[in-house]
Amino acid sequence: MPTGKITAAAAGTWTLGDLTVNRIGFGAMRLTGSAAFNLGTPSDRDRVIGVLRRAVELGVNHIDTAAFYFSSLRSANELINRALAPYPDDLVITTKVGPGRDPSGDWLPLARPDQLRGQVEENLRQLGRDQLDVVNLRQHGLDSIAEHFGALAELRDAGLIRHLGISNVRPQHLAQAQAIAPVVCVQNAYGIDNRTSDETLRACGEQGVAFVPFFALAGKGREAGGVADNGTVLAVARAHGATPAQVRIAWTLSRGPHVLAIPGTGNPDHLVENVAAGALRLSADELASLE
Repeated sequence: MPTGKITAAAAGTWTLGDLTVNRIGFGAMRLTGSAAFNLGTPSDRDRVIGVLRRAVELGVNHIDTAAFYFSSLRSANELINRALAPYPDDLVITTKVGPGRDPSGDWLPLARPDQLRGQVEENLRQLGRDQLDVVNLRQHGLDSIAEHFGALAELRDAGLIRHLGISNVRPQHLAQAQAIAPVVCVQNAYGIDNRTSDETLRACGEQGVAFVPFFALAGKGREAGGVADNGTVLAVARAHGATPAQVRIAWTLSRGPHVLAIPGTGNPDHLVENVAAGALRLSADELASLE
């Protein structure tokens, strides 16, 4: 499909609380080449900074990041700060807390509720912000997230956070969090090859909560990077003169007006293609075949 001058606005908008974002955003995980995510060698620093600036020029106003996105040479948050500060007024930066890594990159146990403030403050420092737009609690292995989410709600009340979200959750976690404070977004692994979060996606739509899939392009490869392909995706891509990544992004956006896409890349050409996917419309027959 022609990319031309298509901007992120082609995908339409959604609101995270009182913040309006284009439905195609940018995920920062791949900027660092972190070995913890099996992503290989990081791109040239100046190239990555150029990709971030180009994303904003193309209308991207929603960037997803985390303090634990780092390698021995790169920190996603600090790259974002270097590339984009002073930040555009309409730029929404979403980060996440819960997981942590020590300076060598090894994973730490999930943060306790009393440790979340330190993680929030680290994101503030790295991004050069006085308040974080959106903070997601990324959980792992918790039956109840109430205590952790409650700690973040207190930080929101203290003015360190504007809006709250949750990540890697089951439907009951959304209900637990909503009973404490408004949830503006849910981030779960989801894509053509991974439909385990269908129930959560529907619950988000019913409640007006944004659903933000991660690993939507990589499929079962996940952290290994690249774009998963299968015969159906490739056939739809050929029919539109599009890439498999563009088809996967278009499918993601087709799941509902509340669904946001956050494809990430360190490649400026792939960035343009990803943004242009917001203008790709798949037919009912094509969507059915991708099911």
